[in-house]
Amino acid sequence: MTENCVYIVDDDASVRDSLSLMLRFRGLISREFDSAEAFLAAWRPDWRGCLLLDLRMSGMDGLALQQALAGRGSRLPIIFITGHGGIAQARAAFKDGAVDFLEKPIDHDALFAALAEALRRDTERRLADDRRAELNARMARLTERERQVLDRVVAGRQNREIAAELDISPRTVEVFKARMMEKMQARSVPELVKLVLEAAGD
Repeated sequence: MTENCVYIVDDDASVRDSLSLMLRFRGLISREFDSAEAFLAAWRPDWRGCLLLDLRMSGMDGLALQQALAGRGSRLPIIFITGHGGIAQARAAFKDGAVDFLEKPIDHDALFAALAEALRRDTERRLADDRRAELNARMARLTERERQVLDRVVAGRQNREIAAELDISPRTVEVFKARMMEKMQARSVPELVKLVLEAAGD
């Protein structure tokens, strides 16, 4: 499922049903799972949206699922819900990136505020991922010599320094630099530096 979805993981059927109904009334798509194990078995890297996760369940609990997903590289934002929350569990959840930690009975306004934040984070992350992929594709189109020039320009070298390091003329450096700037779609050296940092995720 690649569209935004709220994945509900709770071993209480009544909670799953009430949450899914509430989300549907707000125009949100949901998918329900009765255990952490069932969610983990179904999870795919391209899933978008967020996870509404019960803290205490029979079998694998919510914190264990959070750890397991992190181990698989999942970055789905997680909102914990619990009827038996504690400071230690909340601290552990937030330390590992949880968006919120809500106690049952759930305050609807707090829930939808948390969902809005979680979905915003997921959208922004995916846009950033797409941007990095685009920039890395531009860099992949550079020739070896153009990449050598790029690395030195970003490091602050002047044309004459680059020429001496690569054993080519300053004029040739200018030619490679112009081609590299065009392929990177950079209008200035500061913009080029910014693009390279974006591509690296810095």
